[in-house]
Amino acid sequence: MTAIPDHTLAAVVRAFGEPIGIEEVPVPPTVDAGGLLVEVVACSLCGTDVHCWEGSLALDIRLPLILGHEMVGRIIAIGDGAQVDSVGQDLRIGDRVIWTHSFCGRCEMCTRKRPAMCRNRTAYGHVSMEDWPYLMGGFARHAYVLPGSGRVRVPDAVPDALASMASCALRSVVNAVEQAGRVGPEHTVVVQGAGPLGILATGLFAQAGAGRVVTVGAPDARLRLATEFGADEVISLDEVPDPADRLARVREATGGPGADLVAEFSGHPAAFAEGVEMAGLGARYLVVGQLGSGTTPIAPGTITKKNLTVIGSFSGDVSHYHEALVVLERYADRLPFDRLISGQYPLDQVNDVIGRMQAFQEIKPVLLPGGSPR
Repeated sequence: MTAIPDHTLAAVVRAFGEPIGIEEVPVPPTVDAGGLLVEVVACSLCGTDVHCWEGSLALDIRLPLILGHEMVGRIIAIGDGAQVDSVGQDLRIGDRVIWTHSFCGRCEMCTRKRPAMCRNRTAYGHVSMEDWPYLMGGFARHAYVLPGSGRVRVPDAVPDALASMASCALRSVVNAVEQAGRVGPEHTVVVQGAGPLGILATGLFAQAGAGRVVTVGAPDARLRLATEFGADEVISLDEVPDPADRLARVREATGGPGADLVAEFSGHPAAFAEGVEMAGLGARYLVVGQLGSGTTPIAPGTITKKNLTVIGSFSGDVSHYHEALVVLERYADRLPFDRLISGQYPLDQVNDVIGRMQAFQEIKPVLLPGGSPR
């Protein structure tokens, strides 16, 4: 075990929507059985981080807190019994890991092997830093991995920034693609949304063998990136602002009947009704982006008359974290994952980075709490 510092630096939210300050935060002097203490080497930003800072999440958030839930850390202390990760790989001081939120392991969701739906989960980036173990967010130089958190060792070939992205964006997409079921050359897939999740989903559906992938979104720079990830066609919300015209484009791309699979990653409530229209008879509709409290009018009879299968997909379990890292390794020469990382910044630039995300000037920025990237 390396020396544990008394304090570390963290970006602390003390008031919603106000500038974030860099503060000293205490470090737990010991690590509980099953836990880990890590140096955070990279933490990518998620739209949820921005919404949490704004105070717009429909959650009971108690300030002050350290944001960040997409992080990778280098182990500096290992609690008793934590020498093996959740997929059976040995862990040693100096290894890099990504980790899940903390699950209770006792509720019906945990025991049914859906721990991501744990009723008693503790979510990183949403816990007050006044509560032990204080370091529950990735916008800090150190973080504490709770005993109830699944963890996976990061392969040497995977860079820090991509490993951090795997711990949220990519693991969510891996889970969603798995839940969607088989796609093959006979299937046309429409992806709604050209943010990080939509672009990653475009790539994974293309690699899974979909006959045609159509990505709908904006701005054009992101659609160009979706093309690099394998989109056969893109539909720009800016160039085609009328939903009826976008529906006509999808029907043209599919020869008339609509898509075999529509995958919603946009997060805009109105996209749900539009996606139902884009789906063909007997199609599947995968809904991933709808995490807010917004509503939208829809004719539910459309689902019935089209015989649609609607699939909700939330987050991911530790197996999806592991699979996300495998995807980064195996598809490294096929998909330009590094193009999603729009910038890497020191911790003290956190306010500028959040502002750039609000202005859609970043796709997936990464904070480097400890300094230089690996």
